[in-house]
Amino acid sequence: MNNNPRSDFQVVNARIVTPAGVVEHGILTVKEGIITEIAVSASNGQGLDPNLLQIDAHGQWVIPGFIDVHVHGGGGHDFMDSDSDGIAAITKFHAANGTTSLLATTLTASREDLTAVLERVSQFMAESMPYTQIVGVHLEGPFVNVKWKGAQNPAYILPPQPEWLEDWVNRFPGVIKIQTLAPEVEGSLEYIEKLASNGIVPSCGHTDATYEQIIEAADHGLRHAVHTFNAMTPLHHRQPGTVGAVLTDDRITAEVIADGHHVHPAGIKLITRAKGTHNVILVTDAMAAAGMPDGEYDLGGLPVHMKCGVARLKENDSLAGSTLTMISAVRYLVRTVGVSLEEASRMASANPARQLGIDSLTGSLEVGKAADFLLLDDSLELQSIWIRGSRFAN
Repeated sequence: MNNNPRSDFQVVNARIVTPAGVVEHGILTVKEGIITEIAVSASNGQGLDPNLLQIDAHGQWVIPGFIDVHVHGGGGHDFMDSDSDGIAAITKFHAANGTTSLLATTLTASREDLTAVLERVSQFMAESMPYTQIVGVHLEGPFVNVKWKGAQNPAYILPPQPEWLEDWVNRFPGVIKIQTLAPEVEGSLEYIEKLASNGIVPSCGHTDATYEQIIEAADHGLRHAVHTFNAMTPLHHRQPGTVGAVLTDDRITAEVIADGHHVHPAGIKLITRAKGTHNVILVTDAMAAAGMPDGEYDLGGLPVHMKCGVARLKENDSLAGSTLTMISAVRYLVRTVGVSLEEASRMASANPARQLGIDSLTGSLEVGKAADFLLLDDSLELQSIWIRGSRFAN
């Protein structure tokens, strides 16, 4: 384990980002891995506990740890084929970049391969996790539309299979948190209802759906859209398409990949203005090549070439996931798109926690929640990372 042992402590002289606003000259008290108090330091030292270790933030930012609901891998490993050591390597890589919780995300594959991922991830979750906490699985596919397959392997795309879901839910209760599918495919509306009834967030993606089909899907329980603008029917003023429905239906929360390649900054501004920063979730969609040098890689059985940090399929030059990290995405939102750090933090932490139903545990800095937080300087460079009250040491 590379995390320092958990201890009780106070972070003092901090600018703490909370749901109620920024607490200047703040004190964050942590005991047994839980936030027990957030207070303002008095000039007479009131609020300081001499019995606790005190960590001086020197006026820097303290924000919630990031929650990535769409991440395939990193550090040279992919959730599709990683054993426990590989999964640990993925979580260590993303922990070093500020992600304190994530969903292990699959790709379109055979039933056997998807079941194997669920088995391995479930076993990993049952043990003590020293780095980023895996809080579930996001199944991206295989029930998508081949027309918008992107980096999904067309050999395994097929219509929804309810019996697969029944088997997975019975064998791995509570593990699947999101499943992405194409709502226009036959059988999808009934499948969306089954997802929702099992507490799984139904998501649209890799879809040729019309505006009307997405609205109908939302009537049946659709609540999420993966990598908005990418691999879906675009916005047109007479045919709003999937994008138009996602932007205008408040029931649907929109993911966005803020890496400067997947979506133009103006497109991100459009998403945040249409949805409000309370209904947008920042994701990486990171693949195994994240954190690795340029070269040849594999994504779901498809060969990928990475050049200058941008991964593309060799067969058609389509974008193939990303090499993004959450801290880089937050910096991009603040520096290039122009949102505030508080808004970026909301999209990277509070919103995904709410979507996953874990917001009573994590996602914001409040008394009673897990001590998952980051210390950033004014340049938004990571200074320290705490996961469940333990300081991460890379």
